[in-house]
Amino acid sequence: MSDQNDTILLGVNVDHSASLRQARYKDNSEHILAEPSVLNFTLLCESAGADGITMHLREDARHVQAFDVHSVKSAIRTRLNLEMACSEEMMKFALEVQPHSVCLVPENREEVTTEGGLDLVKNYNKVAEVIKVMNASGIHTSLFIDADAEQINRAAELGAPWIELHTGAFSHAFSEGVWEQEWNQLSEAANLAQSLNLVVNAGHGINYQNIKQIRKLPYLNELNIGHSIVSHALFVGIENAVRKMKDLMNP
Repeated sequence: MSDQNDTILLGVNVDHSASLRQARYKDNSEHILAEPSVLNFTLLCESAGADGITMHLREDARHVQAFDVHSVKSAIRTRLNLEMACSEEMMKFALEVQPHSVCLVPENREEVTTEGGLDLVKNYNKVAEVIKVMNASGIHTSLFIDADAEQINRAAELGAPWIELHTGAFSHAFSEGVWEQEWNQLSEAANLAQSLNLVVNAGHGINYQNIKQIRKLPYLNELNIGHSIVSHALFVGIENAVRKMKDLMNP
């Protein structure tokens, strides 16, 4: 991507459509009457112009289930991005599903959603092994990391083609009206990543308000957005929610 930000791609994270289903059908989510259908939600996102679909199969399967990933992978025409922990179990699952890409994220059972980037210093060898296995299978690897120079340098050393900058701190600061420091860190991180030939993606906490600033991030290739789109869809419908976000991303 150029510094002038060509068309930014939208990856829609459909996890929270599964959260709604699991609230009622936790022990029977494959039942024919279980709603909402994650697959139907995904297909509507795709028909509205989503450039990719992101799903996170967590260790505790709190929202997306394994059968959801399989059904979506077999039905969509666009890219599937599987968010996953750096575990042996998830590596095996990714090799079975063969998504277009995986995004390695930290996992903490106590958190409601992913609350920070993956520590590439602490987990260097583990991440290196996952990247090696994914590369051998033709699956691209992205690393979900904080806007920190050491983490970005480690990402480049590891040879992953993409990073996804964690925008949660910026999003929280934006809601309080004091976001300049977090924005500067994100911008510096994006510039460093580009200089190291890393593709820059971003995600977490992005909504219909802060997107007008986020879209200005240098060298931005793709945004992964879920909760805000799922929430807005309750009021305007899924396809309208996706189209509005895409319009705001690329005015």
